[in-house]
Amino acid sequence: MENLLNRLRAILDDKGLVTASSEAEPYLTESRGRYRSEALVIARPADTAQVAAIVHACSAEKVSLVPQGGNTGLCGGAVAGPRQLILSLERLDRVRDLDLANNTITVESGCILANLQQQAANAGRYFPLSLGAEGSCQIGGNLATNAGGVNVLRYGNAREQVLGIEAVMPSGEVLSDLNGLRKNNTGYDLKQLLVGSEGTLGIITAAVLKLYPYPDHSATALVAMRDVEASIELLQTASHASNGSLSSFELLPRLGMQFACQHIPDCKDPFDHPHDWYVLLALQGSGATLGLDAILQTLLALTLEEGIIVDAVVASNETQAERLWHLREGIVEAQRFEGGSIKHDISVKVSLVPEFIHRAVDAVQDRLPGIRPCAFGHVGDGNIHFNLSQPPEMDTQEYLSLWEEMNRIVFDIVDVLGGSFSAEHGIGMLKLEEMQRYKDPVSVGLMQSLKKAIDPDGLFNPGKVLP
Repeated sequence: MENLLNRLRAILDDKGLVTASSEAEPYLTESRGRYRSEALVIARPADTAQVAAIVHACSAEKVSLVPQGGNTGLCGGAVAGPRQLILSLERLDRVRDLDLANNTITVESGCILANLQQQAANAGRYFPLSLGAEGSCQIGGNLATNAGGVNVLRYGNAREQVLGIEAVMPSGEVLSDLNGLRKNNTGYDLKQLLVGSEGTLGIITAAVLKLYPYPDHSATALVAMRDVEASIELLQTASHASNGSLSSFELLPRLGMQFACQHIPDCKDPFDHPHDWYVLLALQGSGATLGLDAILQTLLALTLEEGIIVDAVVASNETQAERLWHLREGIVEAQRFEGGSIKHDISVKVSLVPEFIHRAVDAVQDRLPGIRPCAFGHVGDGNIHFNLSQPPEMDTQEYLSLWEEMNRIVFDIVDVLGGSFSAEHGIGMLKLEEMQRYKDPVSVGLMQSLKKAIDPDGLFNPGKVLP
């Protein structure tokens, strides 16, 4: 490691190397507290050339490296071992180009997502990737994990937002593909190989991203459902009746609403009576003639008459809409006040979401009476966060010891329904066993072959994604 440090000192400036334990702490902690990095050094390059030089240095010294963005991941994908280097991309935070005619923005990987959204908004454009950690997560990490969020229904995952990419490969060479073309049929789409690879094949240093007209009109409602099956009926009706403006469609359970209102400041139940299931939906669009409020009112009147919904609260301004979204985000935060939580990020076909919820709830409650399932999230694209809060009187550590058993119960049901055990959070270290158990072996074999071909020494984020 001393040889590597000498090489790094020759590459980086005074801000580029972190070895003091007090300064290293933010890079070593993991958001859920399940893992902790043990890296002895954190490198903070300032540009792509320095990233390439660090890769060459690590290769020469046979030291593996772990790329790290905002360190907000939930699966241990940015956790480093004792003889590994953490390569933080946080200093690569420049906007390289903004092309309004092409509706693209070229940014470096360390750009914080919320800042990128604001840069686009300042130019009258919209970057739709939106998730709970957007105030601290970085676009490089978003791409490396193919992040999802609340706007996937209309705009797609992070993968769909990328037109070009720049990355440092394990050879130290720079893949430069920042063309911003919407049509480019010249062989393998290498950028999509890197998106979602969690830094195991290359280190993303910059990307060309799509922009959209800024949605200066919106209409938001929190709707009480007849039952969970009705959420799919409402989705079908809203998709047909909203003239392409439906952007978000989030499922909220009564338990989650109760948790949020009990523990999170300014979270209040807007209904007079409790309901078992709710949907938070939003319409967005550009232009003064859209009439989104009228579209929403017509949609709610129709589905109320048909018995799909039983009540609704419509936001009359942006502040009220933010309060409704505060309830949705509060569900995530509030669960930590209820003791141990065993979390699952799954997806099934949209049509099978109610069946999954019923089967999974019954199965975990049969195994552990008193367990409190909280199924919420992106029902519009089939992604449900199926989180299990401990029975109130149970010891937390005793409960968390059931994590693997609960995983098997839930993921077996997902597998039978043809779904995915990881919808938007990635694999990292957390889900390696599931990759081996549930992923098609031919797919795993092909991924292992690609990894060996591109990174023969296994120096890029080893122990992640592939079993």
